[in-house]
Amino acid sequence: MSVLSEHDKQYHIDLSPGDVGRYVILPGDPDRVPLIAEYLDNPQFAAQKREYTAYTGSLSGQKVSVTSTGIGGPSAAIAIEELIKCGADTFIRVGTSGGININVVGGDLVIPMAAVRGDGTSREYLTHDYPAVGDFAVIAALKQAAEEEGLRHHVGVVQSKDSFYGELAPESMPMAGYLNQRWESYIRAGCLASEMECATLMSVGLVRNVRVGAVLTAIWNLERPKSGLDNPVCHDSSNAIRCAIDAIKILISSDMVV
Repeated sequence: MSVLSEHDKQYHIDLSPGDVGRYVILPGDPDRVPLIAEYLDNPQFAAQKREYTAYTGSLSGQKVSVTSTGIGGPSAAIAIEELIKCGADTFIRVGTSGGININVVGGDLVIPMAAVRGDGTSREYLTHDYPAVGDFAVIAALKQAAEEEGLRHHVGVVQSKDSFYGELAPESMPMAGYLNQRWESYIRAGCLASEMECATLMSVGLVRNVRVGAVLTAIWNLERPKSGLDNPVCHDSSNAIRCAIDAIKILISSDMVV
């Protein structure tokens, strides 16, 4: 049952059915919401509460929203759960990541097919041996958009985690041995990048039968310097935003045919 305020709005995101579109872009950072909304037609502020900021506009004549999720799985799960209650069914996370595979260079886009469930939230949705995978149509649309824009990108598996500093400074943790061994296993398995929300969002998507995908900007790659490779740093998410916008247009066109 939905937990509603006295105004019949979703408790955390402060939105109601009709406030958001079927298609939603999900950045983590609330400050990134108005920047992404500028790519929409006639964007309008919809709500702001806690870490959740929302704008709604349109693309190709269809209502499209942008809503922040905050950092990590718990807040991301709340956002997507309540957006689903408002009528949304197609979600693209636009976020950042740190490269793991040495072929991922700062500034590259990463399009996850699936995510290692290193988060805690997805355990409330799926058994430990069930994978967190994205929706094929969304993944395909993102890849098509990246190719058409001529953007360097990678498609594969990412790792989702709950502890940012467990990745950045594992030697400072009591679990250092375990963390380092696990990280090495990701490298050997070809994991592309590490981030904090994809496993949760994909798991909720599977359980709630909605479409979820993601496009991530690689900020840097902690492994490249270890191999004597250059390690450019990129904080510009504009390519990922454009990729998500174009992917939604592709999905809208495809959905209209169906």
